[in-house]
Amino acid sequence: MTTHSAATPAFKPAATSPALAASLAVTGIAAATIAGAWFFQLVLEILPCPLCLEQRYAYYLAIPVGALTALAARAGAPRPLLLAGLAILALATLANAGLGTYHSGVEWGLWKGPTDCSGPVINLGSAADLLSKLDTVKVVRCDEVQWRFLGLSLAGYNVLISLLMAAIAAWGFVRTAKR
Repeated sequence: MTTHSAATPAFKPAATSPALAASLAVTGIAAATIAGAWFFQLVLEILPCPLCLEQRYAYYLAIPVGALTALAARAGAPRPLLLAGLAILALATLANAGLGTYHSGVEWGLWKGPTDCSGPVINLGSAADLLSKLDTVKVVRCDEVQWRFLGLSLAGYNVLISLLMAAIAAWGFVRTAKR
């Protein structure tokens, strides 16, 4: 003999809530990706260029928004709130895929990158200033690939990861909207 509380689980599996499943997946992928970026930077000493740093913003947004959306889905929040969270995740990661595509094109020489990390240096200042700056600054160019695996740079992998997260968030949005 079982009681009603024992027969009804307090936790609904993620399969019953697309918003929960999608937001947890995006949060996990974003957290793993940003941890990987920090590993490359801090352990392997592959320093990010300015475009690489800008591509991290979407991950810094996706982690808390994804976690809050998952908590809201778990708590049974209204559908419009869940849809808003999933839309933010989808749009942010899709925009990040666009930025990664731009950065990859700069690396492949398909178009020019921003002048602050791939163009000529305009103002060098005085000779004394230049020498002191050269001793303390390492310039990381946006148009030079520091690491490739299977022909893709980190910017290229960012495109693929961002597109995956956007697809997951869009799937969660569509499935949640249909419920």
